[in-house]
Amino acid sequence: MKNLLCFLALLLVPSLAFAQSPEKFRVYVGTYTGPKSEGIYAFRYDDGTGTAEPLGLAAKSANPSFLAIHPNGRFLYAVNETDQWQGKPGGSVSAFAIDTATGKLRELNQQSTMGNSPCHLSVDATGNHVLVANYGGGSVLSLPIQPDGGLTRHTFLSQHTGGSRNPARQKDPHAHSVNLSPDNRFAYVADLGTDRIHAYVFESARGLTAAKPHLDTRLMPGSGPRHFAFSPDGHHAYVINEMLCTVIAFRHDPTTGRLSEVGSVPTVPAGTDMTGVSTAEVRVHPSGKFVFGSNRGHDSIAVFARDMTTGALTPVEVRKIGGQTPRNFVIDPSGHFLLAAGQSSNDIRSFRIDPTTGKLTPTEQHWEVGSPVCLRFVPLK
Repeated sequence: MKNLLCFLALLLVPSLAFAQSPEKFRVYVGTYTGPKSEGIYAFRYDDGTGTAEPLGLAAKSANPSFLAIHPNGRFLYAVNETDQWQGKPGGSVSAFAIDTATGKLRELNQQSTMGNSPCHLSVDATGNHVLVANYGGGSVLSLPIQPDGGLTRHTFLSQHTGGSRNPARQKDPHAHSVNLSPDNRFAYVADLGTDRIHAYVFESARGLTAAKPHLDTRLMPGSGPRHFAFSPDGHHAYVINEMLCTVIAFRHDPTTGRLSEVGSVPTVPAGTDMTGVSTAEVRVHPSGKFVFGSNRGHDSIAVFARDMTTGALTPVEVRKIGGQTPRNFVIDPSGHFLLAAGQSSNDIRSFRIDPTTGKLTPTEQHWEVGSPVCLRFVPLK
């Protein structure tokens, strides 16, 4: 009997050796394709420790520079930031099904974005539509999502017009992001070329339905609004200005959709040599206590304390990332870590967030990816 028990124990050893602790999240990384990248990459991520394990290439795709995840966690959407698609001018958006076992992505289909260089997209809270901003085309559109996750042709397209002060950057409109309000009723498009935040009505059954010019927010000429983020309670919103290197805080009226400016803060210290410096991403911490903004050229993350009542921002610190060109960054679902994507240094670096001050402390976590420009978390079920 003793020998039999020993034999059975030996049989169990291989299965124990290959047993894995439960995964918590996957991180998908959008890139600019080239010598060091072929598309979208994936990592296994533990938000308890802030550690990640590379899973390799999830899908080949041309310049998948911005990603969005369906609310059900089963589908991923990526803009293909190009100037031609299927031999015609314009970029495209790709739909993928996520293999929950391996993390691999299976392409479902593609649709034209009806404009050059699509650079940003969002999925509405009901999972019925994808909204896309075309930087080169200066337009915004919505595309219905099919039950299988694929996309149909757009049902709404709005072409922005005009420009602003800087003839080199603002001769034409450049829609740079499209974000939905927390209640899914309004969409806001930050347009770098027009120095406006354009407002639209959104309906979950129909997508974007109408522009609301009377709700547009005009910014100081030469600001160059880029990305936009809401506070968790939806009472405030923040836009980061690529050219002026500032973050503007707004009050948000959920009834009318109107934005009212609260104040503006710089993203780099006074006296900084601004040659080659521009901002990129803005995020609000899940607690609502902090706002973060990234600086390219200066290669840093600006940290601000947020007044939970007024939405006003107070500078805390500007932390160098150690890499180059933080075009995008994310705060992990636990709120404990910030992951910064260094587009020019071909890496992702991790920082621990102080829960009291918001200050960032570099960790030893550092992952190599070619030209990373967008990070997205997907919970593992």
